[in-house]
Amino acid sequence: MLNCSKEELVNEFKIWFQDYLPFFLQAVSKEPIPAVSQYIHRSKPKYSLDQCTEDTGVFQPVLERWIRTINRKGQAILYGSPGTGKTYLAEKLAQHLIADSDGFSELVQFHPAYSYEDFIQGIRPQSQDEKLTYPLVPGRFLEFCKRAESYQDICVLIIDEINRANLAQVFGELMYLLEYRDREIPLAGGNRFRIPENVRIIGTMNTADRSIANIDHALRRRFAFIELRPNYDVLRPYHLKIGFAVEGLINILQQLNQAIADKNYEIGISFFLTDNLREDIEDIWRMEIEPYLEEYFFNHLEKVDQFRWDEIKNKLWI
Repeated sequence: MLNCSKEELVNEFKIWFQDYLPFFLQAVSKEPIPAVSQYIHRSKPKYSLDQCTEDTGVFQPVLERWIRTINRKGQAILYGSPGTGKTYLAEKLAQHLIADSDGFSELVQFHPAYSYEDFIQGIRPQSQDEKLTYPLVPGRFLEFCKRAESYQDICVLIIDEINRANLAQVFGELMYLLEYRDREIPLAGGNRFRIPENVRIIGTMNTADRSIANIDHALRRRFAFIELRPNYDVLRPYHLKIGFAVEGLINILQQLNQAIADKNYEIGISFFLTDNLREDIEDIWRMEIEPYLEEYFFNHLEKVDQFRWDEIKNKLWI
């Protein structure tokens, strides 16, 4: 060390300082866990609403209203027809909520077999020392909340396809805690639990799978619902960079959604957010759009005929 240059000595000190500062904070802070956590979980880059608007095509005043609603209510569901960008928008909203902070976000996807034991807690058989044990194991949400307790800023859990699970069964006691965020209650399997104040939940819901009208009223009361419709304006700037004229495609999609005449089943624009749309569009239309239309118009297949690839390809202005 005596022969070190000034620069080498400074670097050595930086390394030492980074290694031992958490212990110093723990010794001198009245509340050491938040102080150490804030040091360890360094702030993430800013992700402004301007950037979010540019990425999603949603006007800033609308995004501001959505952010206020999520923070006020604590949980919200983005719902709409296929291809309206629900998951993408949920991720961008979460990115803004945790930007420039020590928070974090996670994503979990629900499915018909998803259970209370998976989400909250349950007994899981495990083999230990050649013996079968049945410990009580925390589920994804309990693990998420336990981790969020060590953070000071907002932490976001995204629940993708939230309506595919039996929500009343999966949520259990969480139904009460979603409404009364300041309360703590005992869980069915033991232990007491509360949702940390810094936790936000953003769900996504495909209305082609299950209409919002079929969601349990108790659950609907606990969530704010944000409707998404096909935002054709997103296609224009996205494809401007590759010189693909999308006005013909937008016109066809508008006609198609008028023919569908049900906002829960409209065709969204995310099907066409590909950098190689000129090469991909025929495959997308034949293998994704047409099968979807055949299922929707299964009793009136003649309505599909006017939107077959061979009928619309010359109207795309490719």
